[in-house]
Amino acid sequence: MNVLTYQALGLRLLAMGIPLGFGLSAMVVSTKRPFQRATQAAGLGLALALVVAALDFATPERGELTCVSPTAEAFARFVRLDVVTHVMSLLVTFVAFVVVRYSRTYLQGEAGQVRYARALSATLSAVTVLILSNHLLVVAVAWMATSVAVHQLLTFYQTRPQALVAAHKKFILSRFADACMVVALVLLRVRVGSLDLDAVNEWASARESLPLSLHVAAVFLAAGVALKSAQLPFHGWLIQVMEAPTPVSALLHAGIVNIGGFVMIRLAPFMGHAVLAQSFLVVVGMVTTVVAALVMTTRVSVKVALAWSTCAQMGFMLVECGVGAWDLALLHLVAHSLYKAHAFLSSGMAVDVWRVEAITEPHEPVAASRGVAAAALAMAVVVASVAGVTALVIGSSTPTATFAPLAILLMLSLSVFVVRAVALDGGLRAVPGIVFRCAFVSALYVAGHMAAARLLRFPEPASRPFMWVFVSAGFAALCGVQVAVVFRPNGKFASAIQPRLFAGLYLDEVFTRMTFWIWPPKLRPSEATFSASYVEEALEAR
Repeated sequence: MNVLTYQALGLRLLAMGIPLGFGLSAMVVSTKRPFQRATQAAGLGLALALVVAALDFATPERGELTCVSPTAEAFARFVRLDVVTHVMSLLVTFVAFVVVRYSRTYLQGEAGQVRYARALSATLSAVTVLILSNHLLVVAVAWMATSVAVHQLLTFYQTRPQALVAAHKKFILSRFADACMVVALVLLRVRVGSLDLDAVNEWASARESLPLSLHVAAVFLAAGVALKSAQLPFHGWLIQVMEAPTPVSALLHAGIVNIGGFVMIRLAPFMGHAVLAQSFLVVVGMVTTVVAALVMTTRVSVKVALAWSTCAQMGFMLVECGVGAWDLALLHLVAHSLYKAHAFLSSGMAVDVWRVEAITEPHEPVAASRGVAAAALAMAVVVASVAGVTALVIGSSTPTATFAPLAILLMLSLSVFVVRAVALDGGLRAVPGIVFRCAFVSALYVAGHMAAARLLRFPEPASRPFMWVFVSAGFAALCGVQVAVVFRPNGKFASAIQPRLFAGLYLDEVFTRMTFWIWPPKLRPSEATFSASYVEEALEAR
């Protein structure tokens, strides 16, 4: 056995110390200091993730594990170490370290801290096993274990009927998603002969197209991911779990909901051949993105607005997976996790933000001529900024196939910001600052996209113009509605659409009623007097 083989095996043993540490901390929770072991496990996990990533990147070549015992070879095939693994391990352990320390302060004096700490450590252990695994069956089992452990966190306050109802709805949807995953795994095992991620991806990469059974398997995988990623119309639980402690919300929105995107990224070579499944992801994700982004603007509760934001971000992440922008999907996942964890943990500052907005004079309605001029100027500024940065990048390196369409989406996204800044805030005096901001954002986007593409080296996506047409149309509609509401916040269009948006287009009500009819949640005797209509009204007040 050569040195590289020893190092490869040793790195895998070190990596498995991360979930092992969280698992042990879940079993030995102290009644006096419930979060002591969890904090130590989180710190150890972060240190191990850093060491494993540094040593793995420092190795110029990877040794082949062919000279070791069968047990060691099986273990080596079980653990997957690559760039995606290291990025996700560092992300999860860092967020875990912050959430555990925040929970210790947030829940000080609360009853049930031991139960909370045990469920939190179990959740983190299952998530890290999922990240490190190279076997789809282990991924599926770890995902199920994560769902069960998170359920205990979501029902931490067991006397709150709203929390129990939301967790009950999530439990039902997760079991449907698990069933979809099981069907997909059975089809993959029968056709491919293995559930190793490497074997599945290599089998798909060696063929120009997939047989019908694997197209069906890919659709079931996509359906399971969509269900667990809170896509419309099964999104209500994500909006309504705000009854859980704030650190649970941070962990859920920063890490747990993102698992679906991670699973799709893991299967990028396989999913790249499944045009039907990718089309499903694009349609479901784009509809969710547009609706959730519009609904988010009507919310007054900070945590609920952040929940709708997560719903929209997960939709767009699935769109990125559907069009084959795997590198951008991973970059999006990391950025969203860090942002959302910070947003939830700092949500207590909402009062200060409200005070600033309360003393700010409302904007007067914008004249039509000024609005048209602002829109024209906005598009000119955005196009010039994005095109300039794009030209510099193309001149220095070869862009990916998804670069140009995504640059167009960037233009549409920035145009709303520019219209608002020019029409409402600063007029023509704001143009120089807007040009700088657009150029800066464009440069960050382009640099991140190109760096991720070069580092990750995902397969090039197939050319499917119909997907980009649908995505562009969705973004154009989203931007058009937002601009119309900005110009005329009290106009007929805004007055007609905003009440419906505030109600979430009534999409969750049907599923809630079906849940109460098919499998009603079990409430305590003192809570049994809460009727289904009362709970729905309480949830609508979110």
